[in-house]
Amino acid sequence: MAEKKNTEEVIAEDVMQDELAEIEAPETDAAEVTEETAEAETEGKTAKAGKRSAKAVREAEAEEARLAAKEERAHEDAVATEQPKAPRRTMPNPLHQHGKKYRAAGELVDRTKLYSLTEALELAAKTASTKFDSSVEFHINLGVDPRQADQMVRASVVLPHGTGRTLRVAVFADGEAAEKAKAADADIVGTDKLLAEIEAGKLNFDMLIATPDKMATLGKVAKVLGPRGLMPNPKSGTVTPDAAKAVTEAKAGKVEFRIDKQAIVHQAVGKVSFKADDLRANAVAFLEAVIKAKPSAAKGTYIKAIAVATSMGPGIKVDAAATVTEIAGKK
Repeated sequence: MAEKKNTEEVIAEDVMQDELAEIEAPETDAAEVTEETAEAETEGKTAKAGKRSAKAVREAEAEEARLAAKEERAHEDAVATEQPKAPRRTMPNPLHQHGKKYRAAGELVDRTKLYSLTEALELAAKTASTKFDSSVEFHINLGVDPRQADQMVRASVVLPHGTGRTLRVAVFADGEAAEKAKAADADIVGTDKLLAEIEAGKLNFDMLIATPDKMATLGKVAKVLGPRGLMPNPKSGTVTPDAAKAVTEAKAGKVEFRIDKQAIVHQAVGKVSFKADDLRANAVAFLEAVIKAKPSAAKGTYIKAIAVATSMGPGIKVDAAATVTEIAGKK
């Protein structure tokens, strides 16, 4: 009986264990499935993250920043569009950039007309509006190329009635030439002392004359004198063995002219206070010198345009062709 009881107890215990196994089996399977799914997702994330390198991450961040900045700019533009625009600034009329006196003088000039030389000089005297004695200036546009050495225009002329201003003349010479220059009423005469003053930037003269033997020494300050148009030159008559004669001519009204980078010659030929005949004589002498200085390499029309003006006054166009013909016919 004991053995049978034991056998029945064993069978009962086996049955109970099987029932318990059936009841617990679904829960165990679900837990196992959940754990397997979590592991798979973790493995997937790890695999996906492993494919993105550091460079790819930086590029993605940069792209996100770019898109954010683009959206911000679009928002700012939308806000700015809603606001009223600032009024557009209009440029001033060039005719109103001058003073009342200039505009009043400009009304006397017909900008569509080409005046004769005599008419232009007379009108220039009427348009002078300064309190001081205005200079009468000529501005001549030449048909040459100043970049070409063989088309350079540079010369000098003695105006019959002077320029109306006191010219300060310096002479770079020594010995007998220096003594004669002093006698001719030169303002400054010397060599070493004058050279030191030029090097220091003290240019207390309007014209510098030098003897040929001193040009090598004067070459040391060519960078100072050249840009100011004061460097002596044989073509302008400021390099000469007869310094006394050059001083006399300079004091009598000798002027030097040359073209600028735009191929234009600018020169004052007198003052408004001059007599009409004296002013015209100076103008004719200057124009004759310009015509005479025509380079052989110049082709086509030499004097293209002429304008006359006073200091701070409006320009007056002159009939260039008729004026050149008139002056050439009087020779």
